[in-house]
Amino acid sequence: MTTPTRVDWTRGTVYGVASAALFGVGAPLSKRLLPNVGPVLLAALLYLGAGLGLLGISLLQRRPWPRFKRVDYHRLVLVSLIGGCAGPVLLLVGLQRVSGVVGSLLLNLEAVFTVMLAVLVFRDRLVAAEWAGALFIIGGAVVVSYRSGELTADWTGVLAVAGACLCWGIDNNLLQRLSSYDPVTVVQVKALSAGTVSLLLSFTVAQRLASVSAVPAAAVLGFVCYGLSIVFDVYALRYLGAAREAAIFATAPFLGALAAVPVLGERLGRTDAIGAGMMLMGVAAFRYRASS
Repeated sequence: MTTPTRVDWTRGTVYGVASAALFGVGAPLSKRLLPNVGPVLLAALLYLGAGLGLLGISLLQRRPWPRFKRVDYHRLVLVSLIGGCAGPVLLLVGLQRVSGVVGSLLLNLEAVFTVMLAVLVFRDRLVAAEWAGALFIIGGAVVVSYRSGELTADWTGVLAVAGACLCWGIDNNLLQRLSSYDPVTVVQVKALSAGTVSLLLSFTVAQRLASVSAVPAAAVLGFVCYGLSIVFDVYALRYLGAAREAAIFATAPFLGALAAVPVLGERLGRTDAIGAGMMLMGVAAFRYRASS
């Protein structure tokens, strides 16, 4: 996971906070659409909305097409399939079975998977604080996932959200290596490719669409909370590097959990508060390492 030669804290922090805020509120807002749209179709609409919106920006600004290296085309394909197709579908399947608060807090696992993959695949190293942080986040995920009397449904949803986080952990490590290219173009390619594949898949599995009004709502939500969020995230990666960016983006799950209260009419229970506290301690450990 590379670090820029010159850290720009001002730009990087602004982009990182904006990305985290948009992505955080995206989970509860997406859950509101699930009763009217199947998860695979909704994932397609979200990413097509993101891709088409960014395509419009590219055309208006006449942004030139980057000269991708051959290996980076391969990375774009993997980013589209894993981060753009599999990840969103798994998240939405999980959000059908867990509350918006729990689903948002479970997104903290993305940081754990991102760092673990960086260690196992890309030969990065963890210090003791980061290992402790990972354990606190995993422990917090177990706490917020437990619901007495609803164990089967909860754990199906929990595993689906965890699978989404694993996909995005892979996606983050690959996207880091594409951050030197124009972020708008990179995310545009990812979103349009992923949205198209998911749309074709939704036809195959006959996903429902109970309300046509959900289509423009999903497209706008996808453009703002996924398209712009990922673009801002790539800029944050460029200006801060992966470790510092991860510390800022780790606020997204907590923002999503707070947004779920007014958006979905949910409340923070005792186990949610305890689990969130454990995760916050884990995030603090990662943040301490990133700032050192």
